Amino acid sequence: MSTQSAARDSLVIIPTYNEKENIAAIIEAVLGLERDFDLLIVDDNSPDGTAAIVKDKIKQYPGRVNILERQGKQGLGTAYIAGFRWALDHGYEYIFEMDADFSHNPADLLRLHAAVAQHGADLAVGSRYCKGVNVENWPMGRVLMSYYASKYVRFVTALPVHDTTAGFVCYRSSVLRSMDLDSIRFKGYAFQIEMKYTAHKLGFQVEEVPIVFTNRVLGTSKMNSSIFGEAMTGVLKLRFGRAPRGKRKEA
Repeated sequence: MSTQSAARDSLVIIPTYNEKENIAAIIEAVLGLERDFDLLIVDDNSPDGTAAIVKDKIKQYPGRVNILERQGKQGLGTAYIAGFRWALDHGYEYIFEMDADFSHNPADLLRLHAAVAQHGADLAVGSRYCKGVNVENWPMGRVLMSYYASKYVRFVTALPVHDTTAGFVCYRSSVLRSMDLDSIRFKGYAFQIEMKYTAHKLGFQVEEVPIVFTNRVLGTSKMNSSIFGEAMTGVLKLRFGRAPRGKRKEA
């Protein structure tokens, strides 16, 4: 049963690991938007005290800020899956993925929400690449790696999305309820590809919303070569492995 008011139907899920430099500011930025968004922080036992900062915000904004604390660093994908289940259990209609480090502009949450709630998409992706390359302060090597990785994914999977590894997303709850979340296999950035691919294969409409992605100023990036490698080999498993599991969208 839903625990939030009818007016607050949107939840922003932010996974964290050692984000003490950013977490208070990102919470304030989201809560300061003209539309009401609730927050769920999924923290993987950050040793820097991230969770304690979130708990102070929970006292300041009861019911608006929430936390799931997990034991150990378990991966981005499992963090989001846990967050999705929490969101569905609490009756949210629009469920968002967003980073803690301001690489995603909180104001763009409004545009992602509009793409789903007003324009009829089932899944809205904040896209760096649907209109050229819109990335700021990234080393050129990383820009090229990310851009051509998405090109590679599109070629292998025929997924009609330019920014396949994007982590700034809005889901209609029906998309997540239709998926067999237990069958989602990837934990790193391949998770982002798998979620979009699964939604597309189940017949849901994906819309890309152009955004500008800005590299983090504070804290440390969690990207590494093993995460990137999982994404590159994972798409072959998606394309040539078993079909995505879930209930197809009704016509």
